[in-house]
Amino acid sequence: MNITWLGHASFRIEIAEAVLLIDPWLNGNPSFPDDQRDAAIAGTTHILLTHGHGDHASEVQQIARDTGAPVYGIVELMGVIAGDGIETVGFNKGGTVDLNGAHVTMVNAVHSSSFDGADGTRVAGTECGFMIAGEGKTIYFSGDTDIMADMDWMGDLHKPDIGILCAGGFYTMDMGRAAYAAKRYFNFSTVIPCHYGTFDALAQDAQVMRDALPGVDVATPAVMDTVTL
Repeated sequence: MNITWLGHASFRIEIAEAVLLIDPWLNGNPSFPDDQRDAAIAGTTHILLTHGHGDHASEVQQIARDTGAPVYGIVELMGVIAGDGIETVGFNKGGTVDLNGAHVTMVNAVHSSSFDGADGTRVAGTECGFMIAGEGKTIYFSGDTDIMADMDWMGDLHKPDIGILCAGGFYTMDMGRAAYAAKRYFNFSTVIPCHYGTFDALAQDAQVMRDALPGVDVATPAVMDTVTL
């Protein structure tokens, strides 16, 4: 599988027969090079959204039009963004969808969710994360969250090998809290931090996490670099 960081909390994941874009915020993302947009979205088969905030979902409708890919996420958010030729699939926490052989289960997160559209700001369901299983591995994509007790059963039941964890602080858990969650609730071989480095209020590097997780591969790819696992 190939995991490509698109800056901030946006990722491209090639797994099984799927090319997934997760929370694809490209236009306006200060971490993302504008001239790489076509490469970032090429071949997309499905789009996943964890919640409706602008730094995750503000461009999703245009990307869906450009790629023809359906958008998957929590029911209420899908209802808000549906229309104008956009195919959406709304499911909910505990539900699993098969995306070309990648089995994606929606799991809980602790944050908030709203979506800014033409009719103003709307509450857009609740926030979530995803367990993505394929090629004999499972990725835990945390979405925006703090530490939560649900991580205990999530780690025990899904046994993810790879954690893509928000870790910038201020709006989400920070590097230290994300590392604590990784040690207490999971047994990751690889952790990829995200939601950092984009704005001044966020952590600018992952050294705190790296120091706190000896023996774990804390991968910090540059934007548009790919981690192959």
